[in-house]
Amino acid sequence: MTTPLANEPPPLHHVPPHDHKPDDSGRWFRRTLAVMAGIGLALAAWHLQQLLLVLFASALVGLMLSDFAALLQRRLRLPFALAIAAAILIPLAALATIFGLFGTMMVEQFIHLSERFPAALAQVESWVRSYAIGDDLISQLTNYAPKMEQVVGIVQATLANIGSAITGFAVVLVAALYLAAQPRLYIDGLIAMLPSESRVRASETVAAVRASLTAWLKGQAIGMAFVAVGTSLGLWLVGLPSPLAIGLVAGLCEFVPYLGVILVAVPTVILGFGQGADTGIFTIIALVVVQQLQGNVVMPIAQSTFGDLPPVLTIFSLIAAGTLMGPLGVVLAVPLTVVGMALLKVRLARLGRSSPLTGG
Repeated sequence: MTTPLANEPPPLHHVPPHDHKPDDSGRWFRRTLAVMAGIGLALAAWHLQQLLLVLFASALVGLMLSDFAALLQRRLRLPFALAIAAAILIPLAALATIFGLFGTMMVEQFIHLSERFPAALAQVESWVRSYAIGDDLISQLTNYAPKMEQVVGIVQATLANIGSAITGFAVVLVAALYLAAQPRLYIDGLIAMLPSESRVRASETVAAVRASLTAWLKGQAIGMAFVAVGTSLGLWLVGLPSPLAIGLVAGLCEFVPYLGVILVAVPTVILGFGQGADTGIFTIIALVVVQQLQGNVVMPIAQSTFGDLPPVLTIFSLIAAGTLMGPLGVVLAVPLTVVGMALLKVRLARLGRSSPLTGG
């Protein structure tokens, strides 16, 4: 057995080397800032949701004008400046011609409709009261009727909303003209603000969203035109007054699926029953036939070419938009859902997966 010398140093124990990791405080600080910025951006978007909806509506109308200009440019071989001018002037000229030729008649029809509606409503009430259960139902509803002060408040709020709607509509039109005239200026400007490695993906995403919105607008235009013509023709055959006015409103309201049908059907059916039980029944039949043809024949043909959203998704998007964003949100709920679905498809395509809702 050997003994260590007195001046020999003690043996060194083997100490494993430590992994010297860099300080993570800077990375966590940047992540915290990013999360706080995201929360702040979300809160700002929530408080500015009406402004963002107006901006989206302007982009949607601008897309309509831009696509129409592109169509004129392809078919007529026009330069872009002349094509965009024609895309703006042709709809304005068409509207001026329509209102010049049919404006007086349509105003008379709407006036006649407003004059006939109270009498028709009174006749329907009298018919319902002829039954015991109907009389009890109307008596119960009368107890919940708003008082005069409430009616005045509702009228004032409605007039204020109409004024705001007119102002918003004017803003949307002016902004849409600028967006349609120079679409690349704004799109390229936004993409240029992104990091260079993200610009290609951003361009692809914008192209996908534009294609989805264009396809949806084409299918929607076909459905709206069919409803307007079919409703006018059906109500004319039934003998209902003001068929052209009602058909025009029905076509415009078709922009908001399901809800627009209800808004038109309720007063139209009341007007029909005001002229008699037979007229009311035939009015219901005419409206149902038009909606069935539109939903089961016209729109499936359009969807096979342009694509569409699942009906359940459309219904819940309307409910969610109305709850969170009010009337303007309801009007824009479906195109907003189209944008969301397009973004989802792009994301899933990059992940190599397919959408469970669309299969694309």
